[in-house]
Amino acid sequence: MPTPVFFAKLASMHLFSGSSHPALAEALAKELKTDLGKILLKAFNCGERYVKFLESIRGKEVYLIQTGTKNPNVDLMELFLMCQAAKLSFASSVHVVLPHFPYSRQDRVADPREPISAKLIAHLLEASGADHVITLDLHSPQIQGFFSVPVDSLDSRQIFAEYIKKKKIKDPVVVAPDVGGSKRAKRLADLLEADLAIMHKHRAAHHQSEILEVVGEIKGRSCIIFDDLIDTAGTLSAAKEALIKRGALKDVYAAATHAVFSGKAIENLSKAGFNEVIVTDSIPVNPKAFTGLTVLPIAPLLAEVIRHIERGESVTEIYLH
Repeated sequence: MPTPVFFAKLASMHLFSGSSHPALAEALAKELKTDLGKILLKAFNCGERYVKFLESIRGKEVYLIQTGTKNPNVDLMELFLMCQAAKLSFASSVHVVLPHFPYSRQDRVADPREPISAKLIAHLLEASGADHVITLDLHSPQIQGFFSVPVDSLDSRQIFAEYIKKKKIKDPVVVAPDVGGSKRAKRLADLLEADLAIMHKHRAAHHQSEILEVVGEIKGRSCIIFDDLIDTAGTLSAAKEALIKRGALKDVYAAATHAVFSGKAIENLSKAGFNEVIVTDSIPVNPKAFTGLTVLPIAPLLAEVIRHIERGESVTEIYLH
């Protein structure tokens, strides 16, 4: 019978949290009806990280929960050490749950003599002992190709669609902030049965861009700008102004999976006056950071994925149907 097999497999699963997002790890453990494993995480005075599993994981399926925050180098180094410690402790498999993948925007050589940082992170994860990676809304799907171990690249559009549908927004159009994000925006638009518009922008330098044109019918309509992340929010604020200048209603929404919120992001979003800014808790964020901010939980999605993995079932069907 499937139920006893399922619980037998879960009994071999051990869930451990890194220091980047303990609240998400606790929420995930609650969804899975299990306890977080005991692990020691600390930093020496010199800044070096130290990890130690405080219970036996020999022969166990180990899941390590860590995400990329505004301290990506610390987050990653700690994760590498956790992976290696698990491998050296004879864990049967090391599953890395990394909702926000750090360095994902550096996925190609855009200018001469640049590194492909996302590829390097993938190689370092494998070298550390990761057997499987679970991540959410990669900046570029091609990053999966940097790995030689299995990668479950999850899609958050169902989470956003369910929330936005309840708002019953009048005559909505989903807006991609650039051509690169058009496929992502189109998938959300399909779920909402809404039209799609695409912005054409010129990026002069990091965090500096100019909206040149908007392709699609937005005049007199409610716009939902949808992207994978919000960093400083400078471009996002400019996008809102560009939409209203071209005739869109003032009820402009912004939605993005990863709330990086670096630099003056909170200030920029507060001044921009979006009708609502909708993000997930893939990165720790204060839901009261500014008026109009909504934070959607991802723990139910991650828990369902892990349950499917433990049962040997398809993960794709979770977010595609």
